[in-house]
Amino acid sequence: MATDSEDAARRKTAIQDYRRKLLNHKELESRVRSVRENLRTTKKEYAKTEDDLKSLQSVGQIIGEVLRPLDNERCKNSLIYFLSSLSLGLIVYNMLHEDPGNVSYSAVGGLSDQIRELRESIELPLMNPELFLRVGIKPPKGVLLYGPPGTGKTLLARAIASNIDANFLKVVSSAIIDKYIGESARLIREMFGYAREHQPCIIFMDEIDAIGGRRFSEGTSADREIQRTLMELLNQLDGFDQLGKVKMIMATNRPDVLDPALLRPGRLDRKIEIPLPNEQSRLEILKIHAAGIAKHGEIDYEAVVKLAEGFNGADLRNICTEAGMSAIRAERDYVIHEDFMKAVRKLNEAKKLESTAHYSADFGKD
Repeated sequence: MATDSEDAARRKTAIQDYRRKLLNHKELESRVRSVRENLRTTKKEYAKTEDDLKSLQSVGQIIGEVLRPLDNERCKNSLIYFLSSLSLGLIVYNMLHEDPGNVSYSAVGGLSDQIRELRESIELPLMNPELFLRVGIKPPKGVLLYGPPGTGKTLLARAIASNIDANFLKVVSSAIIDKYIGESARLIREMFGYAREHQPCIIFMDEIDAIGGRRFSEGTSADREIQRTLMELLNQLDGFDQLGKVKMIMATNRPDVLDPALLRPGRLDRKIEIPLPNEQSRLEILKIHAAGIAKHGEIDYEAVVKLAEGFNGADLRNICTEAGMSAIRAERDYVIHEDFMKAVRKLNEAKKLESTAHYSADFGKD
């Protein structure tokens, strides 16, 4: 009997403990829901505060122009009022805040000749313009970087911007095109106007083939808007106003479709080909990308690059990424030589499925 009563007492105590813990659990769940709701509200308030701060920190924009003042007596119903859209200066302001990153020339492998040409065309006129005055020549206005995708055209522009104390406007050419007639050309004017007011300044236009294609007589309204944008760009490049310390860098992987008027000297004075890297260049690029990887044992980079025929800089970086993934799958926190070999063989198979772009051998030659 004593045993039964003890069991009943323990059972009763356990049930009471369970009920008490269940109530505590429900109370904690209620608190968690309340805290989550407060967190969501706080996040909304934080986002709104950030937007308010950005609007206060942004440069004031002129959104209208007073032609003549009107009062109640002079205001007539027959008058038509024009209100201009928000100034596109905000877009140019966002271009300015494109961070080029901390890219040194040593981080660009296999392009020593191209770096020298680009520095002569962009950096030298901005840093030492008196050299050109003594010789009696005008410095180049612009440079075209052309070559297959992934060879380092954008990286070169970022390296120039990181190593020169100048304003840097990065423009994605496809983003310039606007659905409203004239807005794209207006953005081009504002972009160059900002650059002239904030010299020295470098304008980098990536994928210039989006607006710089050959002009033709037929086409849709969108094609005509692109042509108007190109004409405004040409006008800004060789207009009556000298650009001074404003330099233009354009990049494309389709030089064959560009309009000849854009390529003539006086607009784009230098055309620099960024080719696929050779074996020595591939070795330099691979070592740069592999420098920050945790490795174990000796890595035969030369054996890796021999299998990487036809790879561009982006592909070589992908080799390092794939080698790291192979190490993770093997539950290691370091990469060995075999990981690199597996990676290059795997990417070689993938490269066979890609189409190869061909570039005219005499493009940009004197």
